[in-house]
Amino acid sequence: MAHFYLQESLRTIECRPGQVVSVDGAEARHAVTVSRVRPGDRLRVGNGAGLLLDGTVLTAEAASLTLRVNDASETPAAAPRIRLVQALAKGDRDELAIQAATELGVDGVIPWSAARSITRWEGQKIAKGHERWSSIVREASKQSIRAWLPDVAPLVSTKQLAVLAGTTRMLLLDPTASARLTEVAAPTDDRDILLVVGPEGGISPAELLLLEQAGASQVRLGDTVLRTSTAGPAALAILNATLGRW
Repeated sequence: MAHFYLQESLRTIECRPGQVVSVDGAEARHAVTVSRVRPGDRLRVGNGAGLLLDGTVLTAEAASLTLRVNDASETPAAAPRIRLVQALAKGDRDELAIQAATELGVDGVIPWSAARSITRWEGQKIAKGHERWSSIVREASKQSIRAWLPDVAPLVSTKQLAVLAGTTRMLLLDPTASARLTEVAAPTDDRDILLVVGPEGGISPAELLLLEQAGASQVRLGDTVLRTSTAGPAALAILNATLGRW
């Protein structure tokens, strides 16, 4: 049961015990040529939209492998959803943040071009950056055997983020905030929760003011200052406990 693959085209009606399903494309090639999956092996497969199944491999070819379903289950979507708004950061710190957040159960990630972001997605870098983040999220989902594949939203500006603050429960992670995240009351509605993490230099005062005026709230994690790569995952772990996910 160590192998897990994603086949987004799978539907519940096709995945009852005894039925035969296929995994194709890049997932099949990786399974057969890299993981050396062979007939008789047991695999877990998901569709990234709540469906998980385990089955026994019947045929294993680079173009496609088939397996007989042994068991299938469906996991409902989380409510409220938690999304991480991660500012672009130098090196691989933003990528480390979304990888860990995916393993910890985040429901979506939003790349943010913050005022203090040193790294910038411009021109062709926008599409390449989005593709890179999507690949990281997908692989982290497979590693952690997640029923739901988090979505990666388009790059947003601070003004676009302020618009989202009016329809979500937006929490700005700032080490100077007076309220602790552990003191924030559990939500009473299903609005998305947005955890906003700034870049290396933090969220600028002008951005904090704009987002607060739009409806966001400032919170801190503790008395220390965390890197941009660890703040989001740490906050997500707290919310997982608050919401009873853990």
